[in-house]
Amino acid sequence: MSFYDKLKALNIELPAVATPAAAYVMYVQSGNTVFLSGHIAKKDGKPWVGQLGKNISTEEGKLAARGVAIDLIATLQAACGGDLNRVQRIVKVMSLVNSTGDYTEQHLVTNGASELFGEIFGAQGVHARSAFGVAQIPLGACVEIELIAEIK
Repeated sequence: MSFYDKLKALNIELPAVATPAAAYVMYVQSGNTVFLSGHIAKKDGKPWVGQLGKNISTEEGKLAARGVAIDLIATLQAACGGDLNRVQRIVKVMSLVNSTGDYTEQHLVTNGASELFGEIFGAQGVHARSAFGVAQIPLGACVEIELIAEIK
């Protein structure tokens, strides 16, 4: 089953690639490695604003991270010249979770993205990962995730 078949089976339609909100590009390729800039969580097309441990639950954060993963896959597709089948491996995910000082479930929030990468890319989606709690994210978003992938 191709990555596109898996997206279809999960009823996921990839959105248009986001445009940078500041002085950067959405991805850079060096050799066979693609580095995707951080993507923030969105709800109804706007930044999903909030803080874990204050006004967003872990389950909501997990959904936000899943949504970020979908946006990252759209950008990855653009980095692959429109063909996700060029993806060899999701190498690394770094997740920033806007959270209170006593919130400790950033890893569970980030599972929303990690699990989706596994569902779509299978063994090629298993990756190294970091999940951090931070005091704030641009535009007040609850989650920001960046990704490194190997492509052919």
